[in-house]
Amino acid sequence: MSDSGAGLDFDSAVVYAIPMRTRFRGITVREGMLIPGPLGWGEFCAFPEYDDREAAAWLATAVEQASVGWPEPVRERVPVNCIVPAVGPERAREIVVASGCRTAKVKVADHPDSLAEDLVRVAAAREALGPGGAVRIDANAVWDVETAVDRIKQIDRAAGGLEYVEQPCRTVEELAEVRRRVDVRIAADESIRRAEDPLRVAVAGAADVAVLKCTPLGGVRRALAVAEAAGLPCLVSSALETSVGLSAQIALAAALPELDFACGLDTLSLLTGDVVTAPLRPVDGYLTVPRTAPIPDPELLERFRHPDPERTDWWRQRADRVRKLLT
Repeated sequence: MSDSGAGLDFDSAVVYAIPMRTRFRGITVREGMLIPGPLGWGEFCAFPEYDDREAAAWLATAVEQASVGWPEPVRERVPVNCIVPAVGPERAREIVVASGCRTAKVKVADHPDSLAEDLVRVAAAREALGPGGAVRIDANAVWDVETAVDRIKQIDRAAGGLEYVEQPCRTVEELAEVRRRVDVRIAADESIRRAEDPLRVAVAGAADVAVLKCTPLGGVRRALAVAEAAGLPCLVSSALETSVGLSAQIALAAALPELDFACGLDTLSLLTGDVVTAPLRPVDGYLTVPRTAPIPDPELLERFRHPDPERTDWWRQRADRVRKLLT
């Protein structure tokens, strides 16, 4: 990380709280901080349970966006998948059909006894997509090896063939064992972005695909270096940002030399609102790469300004601590 954030105006930062349409990743309200800088705005939205050291990479991404800028894109639009949370089959069909996407990422393993629900949800997504679409699942690293092997095989049958399974287990070693025992591609996400040093994570023997999240990796340039080090086909996934932070993820997807998979960037559909007047939403399964990062709308900033002064102070104090870790 190369900047302390001195170019950003933290005094003018806005702490936001935006309710979610469906509980996702265990949360019902997305919180974060929007910070102006010389080139526009950046977003600092590390999940509250992350410690300051891990949150520092998230702030570094905001610094890059608001004070440095991004590399030149190599494509003008990015294919995306729709996201199906832990919902019933009818709602799953509705989400897929309404999205216009040809790839669906379905959340599974929402609780220990979720298998029956997972099977019907995945089957509903497949039905909505038709045989030409792609279904992928995300288990958020909650399975052990034996559970992963058993459930991947069952869900693969229900899906009529999975494109890949994202992070079925926690460790790289567990991913490697699962990969040896199933015929479905394995994608690594947390094993890369939550590693002590993502540039040194040897995932090539444990995964077939690398899922990159620019925001927790420390910015577009650092994420591009991680992609090169991974030595695997890569795609980009959101960290559940507003359009401000999402634009950095799109910038990464636009700058990757190769992009063989649809990206997980249709996450604004999970939020009940946004801070810009023209949210970065896909059309017919594609996001257009913005020429410049979006600027928050003053009225929307006020609408979604965090109503809790104590929580606002918590975010400001956190940002002050984390700034000191950027060197």
